[in-house]
Amino acid sequence: MSVSTTPSAVPTRPPWTAWLAVVSVTLGIFSIVTTEIMPIGLLTPIGSTFGISDGTAGLMMTTPGVLAAIAAPVVTGAAGRLDRRLLLGALMLVLACADVLAAVAPSYPVLMVSRVLVGVVIGAFWSIAAGLAARLVPPHRVARATAVIFSAVPLGSVLGVPAGTYVGAQLGWRATFAVLGVLTAGVLAALIAFVPPLPVAGATRLGALGGLLRTRAVRRALLVTFLIVLAHFGTYTYVTPLLEQVTHAGPALITVLLFGYGVAGITGNFVAGAWAARRPRATFAAGALLLAVATTALPFAGGTTSGAAVLLVVWGLAYGVVPVCSQTWFALAAPRAPEAASVLFTSSFQATFSLGAFAGGVLVDMSSVRATMVAGGVAAFATAALVLTSSKR
Repeated sequence: MSVSTTPSAVPTRPPWTAWLAVVSVTLGIFSIVTTEIMPIGLLTPIGSTFGISDGTAGLMMTTPGVLAAIAAPVVTGAAGRLDRRLLLGALMLVLACADVLAAVAPSYPVLMVSRVLVGVVIGAFWSIAAGLAARLVPPHRVARATAVIFSAVPLGSVLGVPAGTYVGAQLGWRATFAVLGVLTAGVLAALIAFVPPLPVAGATRLGALGGLLRTRAVRRALLVTFLIVLAHFGTYTYVTPLLEQVTHAGPALITVLLFGYGVAGITGNFVAGAWAARRPRATFAAGALLLAVATTALPFAGGTTSGAAVLLVVWGLAYGVVPVCSQTWFALAAPRAPEAASVLFTSSFQATFSLGAFAGGVLVDMSSVRATMVAGGVAAFATAALVLTSSKR
């Protein structure tokens, strides 16, 4: 198996410039994550604008995931030895164009074109950024820098989605995407100003990915990631309709509830960052069990504001654990091929993201949003069982 790696020389720049580079990458992921999951908070108004059901509107979540799963290996491989700083900047430019296109989309198909562009950016940017900390800060700061970069995922929920939902409620959903376009343009400027040149010695080849898939530990990592991401995005995509129907929450209350979810997600992210490397099975299993409890109980105990708030906090804590634990699992399964493992993580995560959103939408249209939540809980319980029965190695 041939695996090419990215050089990871210790940075020699002043510490403050190195951390500005880390923050710039973090903001890039924040912009991507917020754009990716923004339809969750705007599902109903977008559906009303174009006269489509919640399930059909959920395709806005499905499409980027499919494209990201393909783009992760394809774009990363096609980029070859292109300086990764240039590639990150180009991807931010594409994302800004996608946001503007969404803001002015005259029809749902045009809006979906913007989501296709978002998917390409997600797959390629994540594959590079997930392992970039080692190239930006000294070795003894890599763990902290990695936690900062990954904090962009829950920050997209705690700041991005609630803020975008609020802007959408006040000015219309198109204004939300216009604001995201401005934010992304600012991130592009920061990447150009603060991220140093990032040349590579080679590229991850598709043959290397095939070799990893023949490894039992990698296949197990794929399976647990599939189940937990399916459980989360098959349910969270439709949390706004659930809060409207079960909790009878209006836009302002939904914004507050999603904010609480996001704060809990940040906490879960840093807890996982501290525990995942030492106790990956226990941390992952705990997150899966909490997610299962929250999604299963929400349709029944979420009829009151307090009940919904508590369960969303539990859900946020649980999901904050997932990305860190999942990538840690992949890294431990393929310690000699970190770049290829990062591509596999991104591709599998995003593919399941889209499948979960699609399957949840089908179940919502065929049955109800309550049934979708319970089905997600079953998948999360299955994840916990699989993790706990995995080999300690």
